[in-house]
Amino acid sequence: MGTIPLLEQICEKAAQRKKTVVLPESHDERVLKAAESLTQRGIAQVITLGNEETIRASAAKHGVNLQGVRIIDMEKSEKLSDFANIFYNKRKHKGVTIEQARETMKRDLFFAGMMLAEGMADAVVGGSFASTADVMRASIQCVGMKEGISLVSSFFLMCFPEMVYSYADCAVVPNPDAGQLADIAISTADNHAKLTGEKAYVAMLSFSTKGSAEHELVDKVRQATALVKEKRPDLAVDGELQFDAAVVDSIGKKKAPGSEVAGRANVLVFPDLQAGNIGYKIAQRMGGAEAVGPVNQGLKKPYFDLSRGCSVEDIVNTAAIALLMA
Repeated sequence: MGTIPLLEQICEKAAQRKKTVVLPESHDERVLKAAESLTQRGIAQVITLGNEETIRASAAKHGVNLQGVRIIDMEKSEKLSDFANIFYNKRKHKGVTIEQARETMKRDLFFAGMMLAEGMADAVVGGSFASTADVMRASIQCVGMKEGISLVSSFFLMCFPEMVYSYADCAVVPNPDAGQLADIAISTADNHAKLTGEKAYVAMLSFSTKGSAEHELVDKVRQATALVKEKRPDLAVDGELQFDAAVVDSIGKKKAPGSEVAGRANVLVFPDLQAGNIGYKIAQRMGGAEAVGPVNQGLKKPYFDLSRGCSVEDIVNTAAIALLMA
């Protein structure tokens, strides 16, 4: 499968915004190649972290041109003491000492997170080498959660030839309660609009449509729908809806007459991770959709986690998405 037109559009839009991304894991040659690509294509200004001599030697070995890429050595940076103090004040209630804070700030993921928190960059993309747990820890401890949002979740952009959907949450939160499900829906709706330029129509999915079945699992989806409407009355959201009622116009009209969302949903919120993960993989493997993600959401600023099996192009595309969400 070639480049998805939506991703081309996202890269073009990101280039127009002239923002800065930190790619912390400079010891990974894919990261250096992505830094080169992002810079040469004009998608972003790139900062990478680590010892400059080591990075330049690695770039030369792999034939990578780092002209225009800024390199910051955490240990030599004049920001190290400032960052250590800020991190200490954020985490001292957890028993972190100033010495521990200073050592933590010498780690690339945490230094990148503090650059983001302090406005020295617009996004961070890590995780090509580090584990998801390490990326999450650095992002939550340095950047923190968006106001009114209780958790980090994720979504996939599911690109079909005629339509782009956002599926959530398919990768992070195993069994969200009603409040968490509402926050997942709100985050995904906002990000779908940012990335696609389309109005979000949010379907809260279930095995029931508008009372066709009664069960505690359905109750959770109804409660979540009510919470979304309460917290964000500006969003077009409806539930509970079965998948066909959400996306097929004729079925939506029949099963949920008068619904603003039924039959035209482009944001599909699954009731739990099992349903979401199965759903996106069916769409990808049997439906031929191109799955872009998972894209992290819920933090104050975009700090994204890559798959450790990611390609250079994955890093470039993820950076562009992060910069559009900044």
